[in-house]
Amino acid sequence: MSEIPLDLSVIIVSWNVRDLLRDCLHSLEAHTGVALEVIVVDNASGDGSAAMVADEFPRVRAIANAANAGFTVANNQGFELSRGRYVLFLNPDTRVVGDALATMVSYMDTHEAVGALGPQLRYGDGSLQSSRRRFPNLATALFESTPLAWHWPEARNPWARRYRMDDVPIPLEGGQGVEDQEVDWVVGAALLARRAVIDRIGGFDQGFFMYSDELDWCRRAKQAGWRIVYFPPALIIHYEGKSSEQSVAARHIRFHTSRVRYFRKYSGPLAAGFLRLALLAMFAAEWMLEAIKRVLGSKPGLRRERMAAYGLLLKSGLRA
Repeated sequence: MSEIPLDLSVIIVSWNVRDLLRDCLHSLEAHTGVALEVIVVDNASGDGSAAMVADEFPRVRAIANAANAGFTVANNQGFELSRGRYVLFLNPDTRVVGDALATMVSYMDTHEAVGALGPQLRYGDGSLQSSRRRFPNLATALFESTPLAWHWPEARNPWARRYRMDDVPIPLEGGQGVEDQEVDWVVGAALLARRAVIDRIGGFDQGFFMYSDELDWCRRAKQAGWRIVYFPPALIIHYEGKSSEQSVAARHIRFHTSRVRYFRKYSGPLAAGFLRLALLAMFAAEWMLEAIKRVLGSKPGLRRERMAAYGLLLKSGLRA
């Protein structure tokens, strides 16, 4: 007896966000209109996430890794077990709203040149979350999640605004009367990919532990001739960063190490070396600024925590 064809495989990689994961799975359970499977890959959570999935969601296929294999490795694990015509790589700190899944599948069925899409993302308070992107250049890399960006806010920063496509109206909200918008890449909190594209270009590059992995994948997809689109008719709530915020130092190190690796891969060793040294210089300056504030008696506990985090980053050398 042949298996029932599946429209969609939802792959969720989880690490220590049990309650958010539960809410995410409930939102998927309530969804109708598309034949789907859900695969959870738990990266050695210590909060009972894997047991919760097994106990409360028997229809969900759960993989419990003995160690934190990283975001890319775990997503590729899930893909190898999946059967859907489309694959949604979904963060556990999300909630699918309404008929978002069926809307995305229907769009992909009628737009065969589209290799992947990103839905509209909103924060828990309902405000819009920026998730459209152009490919970064060295200038934008210096302004994303760096001390320079903290002191030069995005609202007044032309490089950051262009990178995040703030200079382009959002479809529907911008009154354009269109439902999609071609972009270079979309944030990977919710990335719907066509299986045929993954079969052709491969899954996530496992050289990225996490961060910049979706950027790299979308770039490879575009190089292979596929379109990447931002698709606001489908809505997903994203509470953002609930796994990575558990370790601030590791988040900084992994984010910037991955970005250096991305530039080495696409722009060569000179560009990557320049970026690495510039980032280390910025964080060294920030460490010294925090040290001065601590000596002056400004929130010494906070200054000590930040100095420790920046110190670990400097010790890592950001070697990709």
